[in-house]
Amino acid sequence: MSSVDATSIDSSAPIAGIKHRGILISGLLIAMLFGALDQTIVGTAMPRIVGDLGGLSYMTWLTTAYMLTSTTVVPIAGKLADLLGRKVVYVTGILIFMIGSALSGMSGSMGQLILFRGFQGIGGGVMMPMAMIIIGDMFTGKERAKWQGIFGAIFGLSSVIGPQIGGWIVDASSWRWVFYINLPVAAIAVVLISLGLHRHERKATVKFDIAGIVTMIIGVVSILLALTFGGKNEPWLSWQILSLFALSIVSLVSFGVIENRASEPILPLHLFKNKVFSLINGIGFLMSVGMFGSIMFVPLFLQGILGVSPAASGTAMTPMMITMIVGSILGGRLVMKLGVKLQLALGMIIMAVSFLLLSMLTLHSTAWTVSGEMIILGLGMGLVLPILTTALQESFPKRDLGVVTSSSQFFRSIGGTFGMTILGAVLNSTSSSLLTKNVGPFLDHAPNNPLVSSLKAMIQTNAQGLYSSLLNPVALSKMPVVFIRDVVPAIKQALVESLHSVFLVGLVFVLLGTVLTLFLGKVQISDRQKSESKQPESA
Repeated sequence: MSSVDATSIDSSAPIAGIKHRGILISGLLIAMLFGALDQTIVGTAMPRIVGDLGGLSYMTWLTTAYMLTSTTVVPIAGKLADLLGRKVVYVTGILIFMIGSALSGMSGSMGQLILFRGFQGIGGGVMMPMAMIIIGDMFTGKERAKWQGIFGAIFGLSSVIGPQIGGWIVDASSWRWVFYINLPVAAIAVVLISLGLHRHERKATVKFDIAGIVTMIIGVVSILLALTFGGKNEPWLSWQILSLFALSIVSLVSFGVIENRASEPILPLHLFKNKVFSLINGIGFLMSVGMFGSIMFVPLFLQGILGVSPAASGTAMTPMMITMIVGSILGGRLVMKLGVKLQLALGMIIMAVSFLLLSMLTLHSTAWTVSGEMIILGLGMGLVLPILTTALQESFPKRDLGVVTSSSQFFRSIGGTFGMTILGAVLNSTSSSLLTKNVGPFLDHAPNNPLVSSLKAMIQTNAQGLYSSLLNPVALSKMPVVFIRDVVPAIKQALVESLHSVFLVGLVFVLLGTVLTLFLGKVQISDRQKSESKQPESA
């Protein structure tokens, strides 16, 4: 049993720091919604941004810069929330997000926009865990499960309405308003959250784990960069990618050594001795590897095989988001009847069924079939996601609430990045083999021209890019008839078979996560408010 200092606090006493619960919840909902919307709205505006600022080759950095900073900051924000209090950290995060939004809107070049998106991501990374941390402060375990289901549904809602809102803003005005729109909404959130939260009574001395923060940032950013650009911009065995992995290993090992000695570690390593902490974060990581890695390839099937437009493929994904919202709200209520262990296992099994069905898609499948399978996936996700955070919060004392809550989001974010990398590599590897076998002979006998040379190169290095560039109506209309007749069917067949491999590998990760639920002990969802003296269960 890991030791935790106990204090004599009545667990049924009102939670300190909360003044106006209704006002605060309104502020949390607004902050979470606009923070989640930002990521989907910006994607819609990408073509206009590139058209205005140029820098097409750097376009992916608009997403990468935000992802790097926001993911890295999450665990740091959780620890700072425990040290300095929720109000100062949350409001500071929103203000950083606002400044980043304003600077992004004023950008005069792609380089400036990338830099300001990275700065905006710092604010986004602070905001991401804070709502769930404050929900953990405000409510009993039973109420927390319900509210976290509702707040989790906000992310699903943002995915449904974000692209449409982004499209309206770009059509009605300038892409710059995609960023400026954050300012008035964020200002309202700041006011409401400031009114709803008391100022934190700080200790006389607060020690910041500067060495831990630095080594963690270097380690996490290095591995995220390696996973993002490995196999795409640079070969996996290139000195650039290997150097990033080496730097990450050295930094994270140093981080572990530093955390063992720090008086206020950013991520206390003793937490991993706790059975619930390790298993829940393991489940979240494995689920995210399969979930995010697989979801990103469904539009490729819809556009490449069924020939639907990008907008229509987004519409086909909407039912998944709707059922995820329903599942999140329903799951917050069901967990009191089913228990954490059973509900997590049920949700993971439902997700596994959806992956199995996705691996059976054929050239003749319809968009309705895909939407039906995505509905199943959304339901499973909705049952799992809110409960991961609730289970962690119920297993630790209030003083660790920020760290354990942010850890859940951190490991899921890292899992998503791993998933996109691993399953992208599966797609490219499988596709290269199939395309070489089925399309290679035709290209070998075709007249040598730039198109043929480009196709041969992409088959070996970037099969996913080949699918995206060829299997759309505009590109196909410009292709020779003989190419459409002899080559396109083989390319489509290779895509379908490769996606089967992707979904099956995603299924394996989800099943591994399901297996971990079997080792999860009973996590009690209480009707009483969190006590400081809660003793976490060790492995």
